Amino acid sequence: MPSASERLVTPGRIAGAVALTAFAAVALAYPSIAPNPYLLSVGIVVLNYAVLSTSWNFVGGFTGYISLGHGALAGLGAYGTGLLVTKAGLPSFVALAAAALLVAALAVPIGYAALRVRGASFVIVSIALVLVTLLVFQSWASFTGGSRGLNVPRPFPGMLRPEHHRVFFYLFLALLAIALLVWWLIDRSRFGLGLKAIREDEDKAEALGTPTFAYKLVVFVVSAFFTGLAGGLYALWFGDLDPIFQFSILTGSYMVLMALLGGVRNLFGPLVGALVVGSALEYFKVEFGNTPLHLVATGVLLALVVLFMPDGILPAIGALLRRLDRTTDSSIREVTAAELAAQRVGGEQHAQPRSG
Repeated sequence: MPSASERLVTPGRIAGAVALTAFAAVALAYPSIAPNPYLLSVGIVVLNYAVLSTSWNFVGGFTGYISLGHGALAGLGAYGTGLLVTKAGLPSFVALAAAALLVAALAVPIGYAALRVRGASFVIVSIALVLVTLLVFQSWASFTGGSRGLNVPRPFPGMLRPEHHRVFFYLFLALLAIALLVWWLIDRSRFGLGLKAIREDEDKAEALGTPTFAYKLVVFVVSAFFTGLAGGLYALWFGDLDPIFQFSILTGSYMVLMALLGGVRNLFGPLVGALVVGSALEYFKVEFGNTPLHLVATGVLLALVVLFMPDGILPAIGALLRRLDRTTDSSIREVTAAELAAQRVGGEQHAQPRSG
């Protein structure tokens, strides 16, 4: 029988460790090997999607609540950062932290109202949040700039554009690492166990004494904080904010799509989804411009995944590796039963009288 340590070293774990190491190595080297500033900027966009999707996965992955309103939280983080820099004169990264905290604070009353409903009702409420924030920030032109947009000064004004991209690539990569670490810690905590009980059967979890509403509200605030950070960091990098783009339902839809594509119950699922969908979106935008063809391609991709990998890419790969694993021995009970059957057959053969 294999030891406990041997059972932990499975092909799936080895493949995961190799993939994670390879991703980290490529990510750290990418700014140096990117052939031009445009491809480096594409890397930043993909990392931004990865942070946003991972932030969404705090709610969607743990509780099973599908929110299409996280685009509004990202927009609030972006505009909060930009307005604190331009109107209040705060340093860029102080404004970023303050805006993320403000988004987390706003998430308390938003979550208090939205999390009292479930299923399709929660989805509708989350969409309403995007539409309301879009209307406010587009109409309040004297403060937000309205449809004219808001220009956010660069935090490093003397830096050339390629170096500017390089710095923000590493900032987004660090933020992604922190978000993944927090998700991993929650996943292995008692708090995470309660969240997963809500996902499986909220009524039963509440009947067993889990404070379901408090758990949902806390994880919603954590999700909003990281979403606000991602939106604010994007504002500092891109520098030009438009309410129609920042408060778009498409942004929240992309977060959901990326998480579902990679696997919502997996730590690295949103990251894998962001790598696939984010890269595909940028490619189709370059090839076909602002036509809706990139949306059609994204929809076809999602349909294929739902048909052939309903749990996402990473769970499908894990299942395949488990099927290919031929090193796992049978359980103690199965081995014992087999041995007993062999002994019984042998005993019967010895007990038979010889003829002649």
